[in-house]
Amino acid sequence: MSRVTVRTPIRRYRDGAFTSRPDSVAGEEPLEIRLDGAPLSVTMRTPGADIDLVHGLLHAEGLITSANDVRSARYCNGTDEDGRNTYNVIDVELVNPAAVAPTARRFTTSSACGVCGSESVHAITHRMRHPLGAGPHLSPAQLSALPDELRTRQKAFERTGGLHAAALVRPDGTLGAVREDVGRHNAVDKIIGSSMLGGTFPLTDHALLTSSRASFELVQKALLAGIGMLVAVSAPSSLAVQLATDGGLTLVGFTSTAGFNVYSGQQRIEGATV
Repeated sequence: MSRVTVRTPIRRYRDGAFTSRPDSVAGEEPLEIRLDGAPLSVTMRTPGADIDLVHGLLHAEGLITSANDVRSARYCNGTDEDGRNTYNVIDVELVNPAAVAPTARRFTTSSACGVCGSESVHAITHRMRHPLGAGPHLSPAQLSALPDELRTRQKAFERTGGLHAAALVRPDGTLGAVREDVGRHNAVDKIIGSSMLGGTFPLTDHALLTSSRASFELVQKALLAGIGMLVAVSAPSSLAVQLATDGGLTLVGFTSTAGFNVYSGQQRIEGATV
């Protein structure tokens, strides 16, 4: 059975009557991350692309700067009551474990949690490792089309209605890789991790598209990956706007076929500069 979606019996009320039927819900399971054999974190996620997720999360937490910092990342012996591997434990071996400060060797996160332990916008802008490029440059028509294009690629969402998605947008405005997860931060970590493992990192010529709102943490993850534009289908927070402005990122919200709002970095959108 797929662990991305799970079938469950429900009682459905429609048109004044109850019926019994099966329904699909989004899978959510814990993933324990170990660093050189020692417990590091437990995050709730939708199973799938776990290695991508781990790389993206470690990068966002400042424990690695590229895939070259990881010697290996493998599932280890996490078992259920019948002794079967749950594939819910991953051990990461670093090339240089001594470079990780002891205080960074334990943090708590969840499917709703972003980057943990950062105190201010100032701290994030000083952690940026990759200068943002001038691009991508997208037209209003390209931006407005993105949410519908993303929806056609959200296969698990079609079955459950309960998963967030994140996607990379190429310089020509077309969608690249797409990842889904019950947590919006996890979906972004999976996208960033996949680019690290695929050798296309940093992402200075790409935009990041998310099916969720634009939170401070998502802007933070984009900036740390060198991404110059974040496009969200919902609203940004005030701190996300502040961080995007200070970091030089183009932040677009409420994106739909009807239009969008530009909160910062209007120079990357055709016709938006006053």
